Amino acid sequence: MKWLLFLFILIPAIEIIVLIGSSHVIGLWSTFAMIVFTGVVGVYLAKRQGFKVLGEIQSKLNRGEMPGGAVLDGIFIFVGGILLVLPGYVTDIMGFIFVIPVTRALLKPFVMKWMEWKFRKNSTIIVQK
Repeated sequence: MKWLLFLFILIPAIEIIVLIGSSHVIGLWSTFAMIVFTGVVGVYLAKRQGFKVLGEIQSKLNRGEMPGGAVLDGIFIFVGGILLVLPGYVTDIMGFIFVIPVTRALLKPFVMKWMEWKFRKNSTIIVQK
């Protein structure tokens, strides 16, 4: 939980530094336009990918299959959409990585292994009498 607080402080600080540098290089209005543009494109992509994954989840459920991978894709898209709405280049890059299917597919095995490790580490055994 301490790392989450650290990220909430670090990421905005990095964003401010990058935005100030960007405004010096390409100008204030160009920086503002880029922030708005990436936000609009990001929301569009997240919405499109989200509906696609929702259809995949429904299709798998209708066939009686577990939609585990599709649900993880949905979580990636949700987090990516939130990151894309936040102003700044760093969060936009992270958001696009989570929303674009190719990069999402590269991240998925690592997240699956991490989740498996967390479940094994925090396993609870319930014994009923």
